[in-house]
Amino acid sequence: MIYNIVTPSVGESITEVSILKWSKQNGQWVKTGDLLLEIESDKATVEVVAEHSGVLSILKPAGERIAIGTPIATIDDAAKPTVETTEQTKPTPAPLAKPAAGGTFQSGPAVRKTAAEQGIDLSSISGTGKDGRVTQGDLIARATTQTVPKQFDRSGDRRVPLTPLRARIAERLVQAQHTAAILTTFNEVDMSGVNELRNKNKDAFKSKHGVPLSYMSFFTKACIEALKLIPEANASIDGKDIIYHDYYDIGVAVGTERGLVVPVIPGADKLSVPELEKKLAELATKARDAKLSIAEMSGGTFTISNGGVYGSLLSTPILNPPQSGILGMHKIQERPIAINGKVEIRPMMYLALSYDHRLIDGKGAVTFLIHVKTFIENPAKLGMGL
Repeated sequence: MIYNIVTPSVGESITEVSILKWSKQNGQWVKTGDLLLEIESDKATVEVVAEHSGVLSILKPAGERIAIGTPIATIDDAAKPTVETTEQTKPTPAPLAKPAAGGTFQSGPAVRKTAAEQGIDLSSISGTGKDGRVTQGDLIARATTQTVPKQFDRSGDRRVPLTPLRARIAERLVQAQHTAAILTTFNEVDMSGVNELRNKNKDAFKSKHGVPLSYMSFFTKACIEALKLIPEANASIDGKDIIYHDYYDIGVAVGTERGLVVPVIPGADKLSVPELEKKLAELATKARDAKLSIAEMSGGTFTISNGGVYGSLLSTPILNPPQSGILGMHKIQERPIAINGKVEIRPMMYLALSYDHRLIDGKGAVTFLIHVKTFIENPAKLGMGL
């Protein structure tokens, strides 16, 4: 019997994906559960495994961008393999694309839709995508450089196409700036209490639970308590409505070699500290290995970004639409601080809250940050259970 393999749905808003690579060869015998290929959307990389055993016939090569639901291969359980089965197989090379009518390479439906909305003639753009396709990144670059004279490549320049993930990051950053009234407020927090509690418990915690006791769990708990007090920071705007979220799905920004991704911890308020740390470690590992699913990157109500791991002392994080707030953590640095009329050296961290001023006013934003500061400087109030 011949079984069809079609491009799986990877999210409601995603209509097409790219075949990143085939892990099996055309004509090779595959077993149920074998990894067949990896597909890449503008949000994540998704693995596709065999649901049947048989001989694989590849219909769509690596590098091709295809619509969701398109047949990409078949598996025939009655056929005989034409290539030897090996543990490692080479990715299927992508053939040269054929230009569409008018001499320009065909671009995806999302790109064509954006171009139509902005009145852009795709044939006037030199695409940097696969086989000369115009990408979302090309449209963004055009919008930001229309008044800048075109620069030609010269010796020493390297031109590399944007990956779908990087193009999506660029698109969402521009979208956030254009659709929200973003302001940022700052404060600083004394980390002495958290450091003392963490140093006292981290060895026993790691031994018992198998994961480190990180700063992120303290800030996640502090943000949740602050969100309960300032509910507009855990809300979003939908047209002329405000949607208040009575649950706390916290996004945690993770830097990877492919770009910044934001996996989400659903129901973070219901997790114990060990459960929270295990989930943080799991998502961070998946993010760096490009194994996050679309579901694991969807539905967040508030985001935390820790630029301190890279040494950043102060920054202004950008909103993750449609969320109305994002907290930026930074490097802990010892500084002289006035305490009860005396100068003391304390481990201090600057905090930044970027917020959508359409929904959160200045008082609410400042108050939210003060709540976070208060909880971090008095970690016993967080009920960490340590």
